[in-house]
Amino acid sequence: MVNDEGVATKNTKLLGYDFYRRTLGSPRYVVAPMVDQSELAWRMLCRRYGAQLCYSPMYHANLFAHDPKYRKDALQTCAKDRPLIIQFCGNDAEQILDAALLAQEHCDGVDINLGCPQAIAKRGHYGSFLQDEWELLTDIVRTLHEKLSVPVTCKIRIFEDREKTLRYAKMLEAAGCQLLTVHGRTREQKGPLTGVADWSYIKELRQQLKIPMLANGNILGLEDVHRCLDETGVDGVMSAEGNLHNPAIFQGIAPPVWQMAKEYLEFVELYPCPSSYIRGHLFKLFHHIMNIRQNSELRDTLATSNQLEQFQAVVDKVQTKYEPYHRGEVVYVPEEMDATISTDKLDLNPWLCQPYIRASPESHRQKIAEKELEAIDPNRAKRQYFDKDGNEISRKRMKKLRRRQRRPNKTEAQVHQRHERRLQYCSACANPQGSKCEFNLCRVCCKDKCYGEDCDCPGHGILIKSRRAKAKQYQEHSKSEQNSHCDVLCENLGSDPVPVAAGDVP
Repeated sequence: MVNDEGVATKNTKLLGYDFYRRTLGSPRYVVAPMVDQSELAWRMLCRRYGAQLCYSPMYHANLFAHDPKYRKDALQTCAKDRPLIIQFCGNDAEQILDAALLAQEHCDGVDINLGCPQAIAKRGHYGSFLQDEWELLTDIVRTLHEKLSVPVTCKIRIFEDREKTLRYAKMLEAAGCQLLTVHGRTREQKGPLTGVADWSYIKELRQQLKIPMLANGNILGLEDVHRCLDETGVDGVMSAEGNLHNPAIFQGIAPPVWQMAKEYLEFVELYPCPSSYIRGHLFKLFHHIMNIRQNSELRDTLATSNQLEQFQAVVDKVQTKYEPYHRGEVVYVPEEMDATISTDKLDLNPWLCQPYIRASPESHRQKIAEKELEAIDPNRAKRQYFDKDGNEISRKRMKKLRRRQRRPNKTEAQVHQRHERRLQYCSACANPQGSKCEFNLCRVCCKDKCYGEDCDCPGHGILIKSRRAKAKQYQEHSKSEQNSHCDVLCENLGSDPVPVAAGDVP
């Protein structure tokens, strides 16, 4: 509720630990906001397996406020999808406020994304690329705190400077942030340079701040959750990548991937979402399976799937292949993994949900250095590419062939029809005829025919007869208007109308 000035009164919403305990229910297991990944179907699956608080995907405040379709798709929720915090990104206080006012009735809190380190956030000037603009952030947080009926929360990354990190967090707290999530990595720690999150920063912030705090980073399993709670003293732990690879992470179990995939697809039937979301989730769940060389065809099938039935078929194939091993009916012999995946990192069988462990930044830098040396080596063996007939082809040609292979297979009728169309030629010359031409001509001959015989060809978009008819109609209409105008003038002069020829000025 808000007063006449549009400002939320203090007695209408809970703040700080009252908000954390009474509204959110003191959550310890939290699903992170993930672009195109923490949609309703996935949130409901995570809640089934122990998640106590979920965040929406990150939404762009400007689009959310001004695009009704974007907003309708974003506000997909249900009665059981609580507690829920909706996250926005942006760099203008009023713009974010406009979006938050439209969302506040559908959630328990509004979060500001101050942690995204990706290049798109740099181009859009949001996320962690606002962390040096403290006056702007103070204005954003204070505006939302004063004018929303729900609390405002923030998700941040740390600075290298511990003291600056502490001042940053205190600034947000003073501006009105009621719950702070801290990712223990800097803005530069991303992709292959992600490395290990530093929980010591989070521990220091916990000792200095008075508002509830969540920790994020290094959460690969339930044991990491408990260790983080003990070492940092935070109120709850947020999981992103660990949750994507194992939605049952908060229960400390490692179910078969097909079980999680089937349950997720059941929720998708109830709460539909774009096929790109589904494909992304299945690739995360099947990460280790899809990196087995023998499953390359299955991986390609999943990559080109765009219907729910196709995704279900892929899941069924995975289950058919690996369920006998899971039940112990057949002895599993480790399969050949892709060269980029280290089998030393697999603690469980590949068909069980388990975290993806990234290579260290040092290992990545070493690989880059080796590739640079190899590139300047004149004696290096150049990679060769061959087509299905064994003929050597260029790398560009190979990439084109691979793209074709990933496209959906055409039926024999479609192939035959395309072949037949290639054999049809213009009845007046040797050029190929237009596929939709009514006269079985090429475009040039068709144009000549339409001009000479006063006819139309919708297939080529040549509408000579129609345009001539419109021109004639317009000419008659203009003539009629001129005569009417002349009649009016004559009546005003009190004389008989004088006929006026077309084109003459009365």
